[in-house]
Amino acid sequence: MTTAPYARDKTMTPEEVVDRLSSGMTIGIGGWGSRRKPMALVRALLRSPVTDLTVISYGGPDVGLLAAAGRIRRLVTAFVTLDSIPLEPHYRAARQRGAFALTEIDEAMFMWGLHAAANRLPFLPVRAGLGSDVMRVNPELRTVTSPYEDGEEFVAMPALRMDAALVHLNRADRLGNGQYLGPDPYFDDLFCEAADAAYISCERLVETRELADGTGALPTLLVQRHSVTGVVETPGGAHFTSCVPDHPRDEPFQKAYAAAAADPVAWADFAARFLPPDGDEKSYREAVRVWHEEQK
Repeated sequence: MTTAPYARDKTMTPEEVVDRLSSGMTIGIGGWGSRRKPMALVRALLRSPVTDLTVISYGGPDVGLLAAAGRIRRLVTAFVTLDSIPLEPHYRAARQRGAFALTEIDEAMFMWGLHAAANRLPFLPVRAGLGSDVMRVNPELRTVTSPYEDGEEFVAMPALRMDAALVHLNRADRLGNGQYLGPDPYFDDLFCEAADAAYISCERLVETRELADGTGALPTLLVQRHSVTGVVETPGGAHFTSCVPDHPRDEPFQKAYAAAAADPVAWADFAARFLPPDGDEKSYREAVRVWHEEQK
């Protein structure tokens, strides 16, 4: 892997990424449920005044935290889960009180919406959703008929175009090339390609040559620098979600998060300890370390 003469250093801090975001944007968040979510960037977003967001996500605690903080205007998703806890508790509470608009679609429809946006198409035809309540609860969806002899009807899945995407990967270089080392890419490459600007957080910054030097096979070089605006090195930046093989999901902390979400007083205490508005990622990691020591 060579470095082009026009390549540039794209490293940023979480705060510099968030400074490029603004209220009213459509933000895509990579990962899947409670797996490899860019939580350090989400926490930085929570410390900012940015609000009124349309969020596109295979949702997990990223959606939950933004919902709890009242930052979401519309959510586009196929689910919002903590995996080992089936339904994200802040998401449940927000939906029950009608806190934001919801576009809930099939997982395959979501994927093809990403593909459409990444390929700069207005929509792509997909069979998923036909004959289901997806069409009833999303009356704005349309169908198209094949122009060929088969005449088959499809859902016309609109492109899920974004102003910015946030993803977390295991490794990246300073130029914006990103690598996943776990079992699944979670469509993070599509999120980056479907957005006007894309920001990667990673467990570790490495030299470009290291990305193809024994750590992972070439197909794991998921994200290419042409689709990336900024790179942030954040060890543990997916916490409490998993980022295997670097770290598993922090199940004890996730349980504490879910338990606190069930009670407004408990959540206020939790947020004050782990998500203070004047905090940063270093203080978050220290607060989590101390919490784990207390559990022994």
